[in-house]
Amino acid sequence: MDQVKVARALLSVSDKTGVVELAQALARHGVELVSTGGTAAALRDAGLDVRDVADLTGFPEMMDGRVKTLHPVVHGGLLARRDAPEHMAAADAHGIGMIDLVVVNLYPFAATVAKGADRDTIIENIDIGGPSMVRSSAKNHASVAILTDPADYAAVVAEMDAGGGATTLATRRRLAAKAYAATAEYDAMIASWFAFADQGTMFPPSLSVPLKLGQELRYGENPHQSAALYLPAFAPQGSLADHRQIQGKELSYNNLNDADAALELVSEFRDGPPTVVIVKHANPCGVATGATLVEAYEAALACDSVSAFGGIIAVNRPLDGPTAEAISGIFTEVVAAPDADEAALAVFARKKNLRLILTGPLPDPARGGMMLKTIAGGALLQARDNGRLGELKVVTKRAPSDREMADCRFAWTVAKHVKSNAIVYARDGATAGVGAGQMNRLESARIAAWKAKDAAERAGWPEPRTIGSAVASDAFFPFADGLMAAVEAGATAVIQPGGSIRDDEVIAAADAAGLAMVFTGMRHFRH
Repeated sequence: MDQVKVARALLSVSDKTGVVELAQALARHGVELVSTGGTAAALRDAGLDVRDVADLTGFPEMMDGRVKTLHPVVHGGLLARRDAPEHMAAADAHGIGMIDLVVVNLYPFAATVAKGADRDTIIENIDIGGPSMVRSSAKNHASVAILTDPADYAAVVAEMDAGGGATTLATRRRLAAKAYAATAEYDAMIASWFAFADQGTMFPPSLSVPLKLGQELRYGENPHQSAALYLPAFAPQGSLADHRQIQGKELSYNNLNDADAALELVSEFRDGPPTVVIVKHANPCGVATGATLVEAYEAALACDSVSAFGGIIAVNRPLDGPTAEAISGIFTEVVAAPDADEAALAVFARKKNLRLILTGPLPDPARGGMMLKTIAGGALLQARDNGRLGELKVVTKRAPSDREMADCRFAWTVAKHVKSNAIVYARDGATAGVGAGQMNRLESARIAAWKAKDAAERAGWPEPRTIGSAVASDAFFPFADGLMAAVEAGATAVIQPGGSIRDDEVIAAADAAGLAMVFTGMRHFRH
């Protein structure tokens, strides 16, 4: 049947947003209101006549509220097929009345976990009766409307007002689909918490990933591809899932992908000096620290001002006016920062198309978590690359100076976020040249050196900043040729994982060139 007049509604919600107004609208249509616990109290406080579920079932709420709606009188009223004589006869024989509308939202499991509650409290916030009613109602959507989201209340009320108190099949089908999505997400959150947080399982037999649609995007990487942003139930602090967009056009797929890469890298410096990261196509093209944010920006921009055009910028300090003025000097797609002062906001307000997003505190770069990537016919799951530099092993006759060691560490941190094969030259806390995503390490070393030379010519410097720099390689040098390219570029110190069968050959070449070289024992491939 298409039209079903609502005669009885059951309301039991954790989030009471709009529920009183909904109940008042139902009462205007003569709907009998049945409710539980806190929801019933809220409706009575609003002056509404409400029947307790306990009165309907003949059983009191018991076991600290764990058992209240799990009863044949409730689920019979939800599941009975109105077009099946045997169903209706069974309902009549057992005194089961029909329920035409159910309003349920579930215990706040994700919010309870996010607040850092203890295990017992988390377990108590696993809803049982709510999902059961949702599923029963959704299955029998031919006769029952199920509301799980306050955002849908107004549309249902409007439909009832227009249809003499009835709901339509089209609406009930839409609400049923949304209801099953809600219970699936809820179960996925619980399964995810049990697997990863409670049991410490890295790779559970079945993977549940609770994601909710954040927004549909204009298109994907290219205009002919559709795309959307989905957000996790347990979003880390400072992530793009938790950002506020202050101004500018809607964020695109590429904007989000690049902004995420920029935030991941700048978070490595969240406890360090003022730092600016400039990203283009998910690769950093300039990274620098400085005494002030504007000094860091100018040094980062100088590394590759050509690639920075139309780039993504992330900073590790609240944006100030001078930095905003400097950034406004070239076209920039997105600026991400923990916060921004009034002067910075005023500067960017003049750039209507520039997207400014504020993240709050940056995420901990050492945090755990998993990364999921789809492939044809399946998915790859791995732990985040949160590896940190430990004790470095000096393998050459000459040890790095303090300045060289500082530049080695800086270059290594940046190289971790450059697509493999990655080579990064750095000097005095700033990138001098970045070689990304080449099929061999030699070409990455040459490209980074060439870009440094080009930057020097554009800036009018007497020499490229690779002279006297440290060079980082995200994986070992399989041959000495890549290392010698760095020597030709003027590097004096090297940081690399080591572990090649030709390490001795590479070390000998470094010694012959007077280089200082340290091994990390850890690589950072990024694909």
